[in-house]
Amino acid sequence: MRITGKQLINGQWLAGEAGQYQAVNPATGQKIAPTLSYASKAQVASAVAAAEAAAPLYANTSAAQRAEFLQRCAEEVMALGDELIERVMQETGYPRGRVEGERGRICHQLRLFASSIRTGDYLDIRIDTALPERQPLPRPDIRFMNQPLGPVVVFGASNFPLAFSVAGGDTAAALAAGCPVLVKGHNSHPGSCELVAQALDNAVKACGLPAGVFSLLMGSGREIGSELVVAPAVKAVGFTGSLAGGMALFKLANNRPEPIPVFAEMGSVNPVVFLPQALQQSAAALAQGYVASLTLGSGQFCVNPGVAVAIAGPELDSFLQSAGEALAKIPAGVMLNDNIADAYDKGTAHLAAQAGVSLAGCGASVTAEQGFYTQAKLFQVDAATFLANPHLQEEVFGHTSVVVVCDDQKQLLQVVSSLKGQLTGTIHCTEPELAEQSKLVQLLRSKVGRLVINNFPTGVEVCDAMMHGGPFPAATDARFTSVGTASIARFIRPICFQNYPQALLPQELQDSNPLQISRLVNGVRTTAAVEAAVAGAS
Repeated sequence: MRITGKQLINGQWLAGEAGQYQAVNPATGQKIAPTLSYASKAQVASAVAAAEAAAPLYANTSAAQRAEFLQRCAEEVMALGDELIERVMQETGYPRGRVEGERGRICHQLRLFASSIRTGDYLDIRIDTALPERQPLPRPDIRFMNQPLGPVVVFGASNFPLAFSVAGGDTAAALAAGCPVLVKGHNSHPGSCELVAQALDNAVKACGLPAGVFSLLMGSGREIGSELVVAPAVKAVGFTGSLAGGMALFKLANNRPEPIPVFAEMGSVNPVVFLPQALQQSAAALAQGYVASLTLGSGQFCVNPGVAVAIAGPELDSFLQSAGEALAKIPAGVMLNDNIADAYDKGTAHLAAQAGVSLAGCGASVTAEQGFYTQAKLFQVDAATFLANPHLQEEVFGHTSVVVVCDDQKQLLQVVSSLKGQLTGTIHCTEPELAEQSKLVQLLRSKVGRLVINNFPTGVEVCDAMMHGGPFPAATDARFTSVGTASIARFIRPICFQNYPQALLPQELQDSNPLQISRLVNGVRTTAAVEAAVAGAS
């Protein structure tokens, strides 16, 4: 395969009609060949029309067919080999191990969804059979299942060129649900986007699916992204990025004649609470772990620990000293693009200028004359100042964090109580300490999507049990996750069939249960046919 700079629209690779550009290597600042193109509004409309035409056909495929498609997607991505790995490294500055890990993650989640949908559990099938003799009123036959929403727009994220991009979690969940996907690729890694889109296009064709099941469009987020969100045929949006970007899409979607859901994962400072006994036992080790989590990938993770909270004392002093020493060994980190690097420098300068904030440590200075490099920084502030200044809660995307020093347990709870919604909340503690921290635990449970104990938040496992989301502004809807098999719930909706002819029902709802899936029949969970289930309950 080779990168062409074209758009994938209705199964065809077409040159964009709205201008040209080139990707940039953030480690060198140099442009990368070849020249790429932007899609026009007319091309966006064509892609949306193709997705709309494909939607009813794809919705009527079986879970087994979609599972085979997802498996084939994973195979085609792996078949890209080193060409994909090397291009991602060029476009992001990430090391090979990080990129190979991301590739493994997207292939794993594609296969995980393939396995998950075969069970039929996501359909949440419920059958209440007719009770014609019931008094005072008979009950009709009522059957409930989930069905796909329709075409979904997925916005590729800047910081995850694979895992939250063309074939990432949003795309995998939507395709598993039976929804066509229109991907708005990220301009920071457009060649990587195209290569993965070529793999998915191959899978669409190999599985004999409608061409509009998957499309890739490149262009300005404000122009192309807006056109996609307001298109009447689009029924949902998946987004990972900044609070400003997510809220702009949310407002667009809610101002449509037919509002649609935007599942946006946005800003989070992911607080880490260090309790005294834990610090007393292992301050140096915790400091090293915190710095490693803070600086991983130059801090360009949505679960990067941006705030630490602890009670003043010699154990915290030891932690801060060790953290400063560990941070001093961290080289300047490459950021994904010039805008992110510029925003980081402005954000850390803004933090440093706040009254009562001091620098507790920093990484090596930037020496590279080219590329988008920044210096890791750790700030310190007392709790009273933190509580009085809401700017100190603002996320600075990158390898920086603020340590909030509290006078006592009461003030620590006040600091945690003041925090907005978060993706994660972490407590480092001994088990006896945790047993006495019911108020702290309850506070964090009300504010986060994932509660971490004696670990660090960086790293999001792709599995059935993962929750990656949280109360606003971490996400636009705290009820859903963007990672793991439960994320399919974003792209399905329930429908109920009442007194529907048996022969015309979807297979999933038919009396005989030909797919042998688990269903709730008259309140009893079973894989048996309806007749057997009713007889067994009588």
